[in-house]
Amino acid sequence: MKIWDYTIEELKEKGGYYTAKEIYSQPKVWHQVFDEVVGHKEKLGKFRNMVLQNEKLHIILTGAGTSAFIGLTLQGIFKRSWNNFTTSIATTDLVSHPMDYLNCDEPTLLISFARSGNSPESIAAVELADQICKKCFHLIITCDKDGKLANYKSKNDKYVFLLPPESNDMSLAMTSSYSGMLLAGILIAHLDELETMNRKVDILCNYGEKILNQYSKTLYDISGLDFKRVVFLGSGPQFGTATESHLKLQELTDGNIICKTDSYLGFRHGPKAVIDNTTLVVYLFSNQPYVMKYENDFVNAMKTGKKALYEVGIMETKIDSLKLDNEIILSDRNSLEEEFLSVCNVIPAQMLGFFKSLRLGLQPDAPSESGAISRVVKGVIIYPYVTR
Repeated sequence: MKIWDYTIEELKEKGGYYTAKEIYSQPKVWHQVFDEVVGHKEKLGKFRNMVLQNEKLHIILTGAGTSAFIGLTLQGIFKRSWNNFTTSIATTDLVSHPMDYLNCDEPTLLISFARSGNSPESIAAVELADQICKKCFHLIITCDKDGKLANYKSKNDKYVFLLPPESNDMSLAMTSSYSGMLLAGILIAHLDELETMNRKVDILCNYGEKILNQYSKTLYDISGLDFKRVVFLGSGPQFGTATESHLKLQELTDGNIICKTDSYLGFRHGPKAVIDNTTLVVYLFSNQPYVMKYENDFVNAMKTGKKALYEVGIMETKIDSLKLDNEIILSDRNSLEEEFLSVCNVIPAQMLGFFKSLRLGLQPDAPSESGAISRVVKGVIIYPYVTR
């Protein structure tokens, strides 16, 4: 058996077996996630309906690091589907400044995402919500049944949704755990429409397979370019994916490649100064005509000022008006809502990070040669919070 052009033995020798396997297995994991959500539909629906009876409910999507970026994609989806004020707030912000986000008299649903659920901030965030909010509910979405978050004892109502064990990545960088939890969030937000989601998940998995197989050489060749910086741009739900993409490539290359993320409109306001002839730019395109007008304008505006080394676009269907150095085209028709694209569109960054890590002589499963980053964050001291 091979993954891309590597045998299993070669991948193990290079210290990249788990990362490659976990990136490559994602479409299979997505099917399993769908089946799990379907199996939990009735119980999840009862929990949701109980929570949504509360007026002026505040939904907070939270997590640490990669898990926090899931909320950036999902906040608009939950706001529209559950018709309540929804914000994405990282546990790392909640823990240091709980008074800025948690309100004693405001009913709060804390939706926590975590691969292992063992990060110090993951537990501290749910404890603070229980301590500060008079009425608090917890929806915990995690990959590890033995993790501290999955087994957290709360005085308040909670629901734990466990992803299939295959999603619990062994490698340092989160790949299938990220996309699996993201898909679970999308499906839970659309719980009442689950019967129509089977075909959409099939299309999503086909898109993932296409990137993994048909575009592997394209991404391998791009990883061989002499770039020192990479910018990932995405709007709306794709902004979360762009943010995760920038971290993935930066993690897997141990910081040898510096990455940045922004929205198309936001990047115009100063950050565009980072572009130079060592910069790779990756565009995550919407399939919404209104949004694409802004994205198209920005790409055309890139012709002025300093030129990037290389520009690549990830799009559901070909955009004829754009001239890029390379394109990853998923289909010949627009078939999916934009939020589903945010799931598969993270794969190119994962693959670029994996290939570049090997080119730099690193081990993708544990790329941090100094030990600066680890699978589960260590050394964070959680201090007691005194309510005033």
